[in-house]
Amino acid sequence: MRDLQKRKPLLLAIAALVALAPLLFAACNDGGAGVGNTPPAGEPNVSFTLRTTSDGGFAFVGVGGDIDGQRNPMLQVEAGDIVEVVLENGDGVEHDLSFPDFGVTSPRVAQRDAKTTLKFEAGEEGGFKYFCTVPGHRQAGMEGDIVVGEGGAASEPTTGADIVREPTDLPAPIGDRGPQTVQIELEAVEVEGQLAEGTTYTYWTFGGKVPGPFLRVRDGDTVELTLANAPDSLNTHSIDLHAVNGPGGGAAVTSVTPGEEKTFTFKALNPGLYVYHCATPSVPHHISSGMYGLILVEPEGGLPPVDHEFYVAQGELYTLGDFGDQGLQEFDHEKLLDEAPEYFVVNGAVGSLTDQYPLEVDVGDSVRIYYGVGGPNFTSSFHVIGEIFDRVYNQASLTTPPMTDVQTTTVAPGGATAVEFTVDVPGTYILVDHALARLERGLAGYLIAEGPDNPDAFHEGHAD
Repeated sequence: MRDLQKRKPLLLAIAALVALAPLLFAACNDGGAGVGNTPPAGEPNVSFTLRTTSDGGFAFVGVGGDIDGQRNPMLQVEAGDIVEVVLENGDGVEHDLSFPDFGVTSPRVAQRDAKTTLKFEAGEEGGFKYFCTVPGHRQAGMEGDIVVGEGGAASEPTTGADIVREPTDLPAPIGDRGPQTVQIELEAVEVEGQLAEGTTYTYWTFGGKVPGPFLRVRDGDTVELTLANAPDSLNTHSIDLHAVNGPGGGAAVTSVTPGEEKTFTFKALNPGLYVYHCATPSVPHHISSGMYGLILVEPEGGLPPVDHEFYVAQGELYTLGDFGDQGLQEFDHEKLLDEAPEYFVVNGAVGSLTDQYPLEVDVGDSVRIYYGVGGPNFTSSFHVIGEIFDRVYNQASLTTPPMTDVQTTTVAPGGATAVEFTVDVPGTYILVDHALARLERGLAGYLIAEGPDNPDAFHEGHAD
């Protein structure tokens, strides 16, 4: 993994994009229990001071005592304690502090060194969260744990399997070879996977990862595809490949019950980049739970060579719980019908291409990103902040001239694109859907470029 310090500018950029709330409260408040709350009787017997920072991303930093200098420190108290927390503004950006499980939220402080104080009584034992409620700030890092008594739920979050498909997990280019018969084997796997920190979801997948495997053939190949369904699955699954000319894209002959497998054969007749997905009713339920991927049908002779190819796919998840709720989340069919997802993600999970598997390149490298949208409902406005696409294969057509010099490209659900660019300047670049509220529901990726500065292209300060 490359130097994590390269990501600092990104966290600040996310915060700047989403922290647009107006200044709603006075800059300084030197007492009280918080907005709309009555302070508990008695003097505090436990006190903490937290100071806000924007250095390396938004966070609370402990001041004094055992938490001194710690980012988002864990606060340890006992049941029945009267707790006082002082919030200091350390960066001149508007913040507040909320302990929702204890019914207290501070006024917002918006000037450097402004302070406000919260006071509450710690109730039952357990692990709970504190965070900033200013839009985007919690997602940008302003969240910590408070543990009452011996309860350790906050320090022992629910975990699941890693279902994230690494963006580098795709076959090498086919290049200049003739048509041949290609055999592909896929397995439908149901698994409780990690959706976000402390949050899991029962994913339905092709091969245990989201998206499914990147399939790569060439125009004219004969493809023999076998779909198996894991014996421990609870549902029937199938596959519809948009690259197939035939009933249901293959779904009509691949409906497999748990422990079963079926095979069909098709000829790749049209070059392009195509989505595939499960087509078993309820189709959008199967898709949103992770059953989608991309198949590339290369044109004769292949695509122009690049230094790096990456595989990225966008989707939505509809959970009974709200965004950020902890524990195992169940699918919510009503939210699906209302097209009201709790999560927007790339490669299956929150933090997939930021904390886990960022895209890594060097300055001067040429990059191609294969970008698909499983959906099932929302169109993406794919954009890389700080880059311009040199070439875009519009709607994933590989046989028409690519568009050039494009800022943002539209990708429909069940659609795809391929974009190419060369990285000119070192730094961290953010992959987003430019419907930017989706940043706050988990959709972001990093492309980290290392190498020498390029002041002719970009530098801080005045022109020479």
